[in-house]
Amino acid sequence: MSDGNTGVPHAPRPGPDAHMVAAAVGGLLPGRVPAADYEACPVTHAVRMLGDKWTLLVLMLLAERAHRFNELHRRADGISQRMLTRTLRALEDDGLVVRTVFPTVPPGVEYDLTERGRELLVPLSALADWVVRDSAA
Repeated sequence: MSDGNTGVPHAPRPGPDAHMVAAAVGGLLPGRVPAADYEACPVTHAVRMLGDKWTLLVLMLLAERAHRFNELHRRADGISQRMLTRTLRALEDDGLVVRTVFPTVPPGVEYDLTERGRELLVPLSALADWVVRDSAA
């Protein structure tokens, strides 16, 4: 097709849920979303991070209380030590988990949620409620 007038509108007309999209992104999305903008979007990063196989489980375990590495490893059946390390580091980098080293011999290390990580539990809980309601219907 050419770039000429095809009779197809370039921007979607607001539908019944357009107001939700507008509220979430600060306005309607443009007719074409540049790939670089999508990749740079913090929401895209958050969804990818939360979509990781082990991230939600580690967050839920840490929501209960602080854990040592081996406690987390035992409770998350099937995760390798390497994957748990990578998951915890990613959560640290995102400011959701704090790693505390205690001056003992050998050094004790404990992982806990930061305040930002605890704040994330609110929308995660709402999402979980929605999924449970939807699956029951």
